[in-house]
Amino acid sequence: MNQNEKHPINPGSILARVDGSELKCKKHHVVYSQGNPAGFVFYVQDGRVKVSIVSEEGKEAVVAILQPGNFFGEEGLTGHKLRMATVTALTECVLLQMPKASVIRALHIYPDFSELFTTYLMEHNIRALENLIDQRLNSTEKRLARLLLLLTNCGKEDRPDPIIPKISQETLAEMIGTSRTNVNFFMNKFRQSGFVEYDGDAKSEIRVNRYLLNRLLHEGRKIASGD
Repeated sequence: MNQNEKHPINPGSILARVDGSELKCKKHHVVYSQGNPAGFVFYVQDGRVKVSIVSEEGKEAVVAILQPGNFFGEEGLTGHKLRMATVTALTECVLLQMPKASVIRALHIYPDFSELFTTYLMEHNIRALENLIDQRLNSTEKRLARLLLLLTNCGKEDRPDPIIPKISQETLAEMIGTSRTNVNFFMNKFRQSGFVEYDGDAKSEIRVNRYLLNRLLHEGRKIASGD
């Protein structure tokens, strides 16, 4: 767990408004599985979790990696009785677990909590649209670069030299819709170019520097994708 991770408000203020509790999870702990009853909403206080979906054919897709400041499980507030995805701890995590009824009540009577939750949902929808555009228009290399930046919050002034906790290349590949072979190729290319730093272990921590951000945002020419 990275104690330096920041979330937008004091988690205690959420618990003061919602009848919830802290839930500590070890790495690889399954918070809930696809098809489970959707009775709680969660808030990531520390650590990171992976959101994945399995098709009827058994194919798994990682659709998001959430970090401090993110909610998840909100589909239960819109009438869904069963979970639409599986959420698994990527690192040691501290989550706030909040009963659905308490969240609905807090949204009605606490303007600050309502604003926080609504802002998160709006940002979540914008991110989903950006992800769709990214999948349709960008090369594999640019999709991987963007994902690494998102995972590190790169560009924030208080995180000048961010590190991604251990994450497998298989997970990165699932998130950008390509093969592990392609991810390995471009990660090696990024490392050789000085955009990222990591040792030979595919699951080692990845340090991302600002050069990758500058390349992604300011390079006008099309990068060869290798698709």
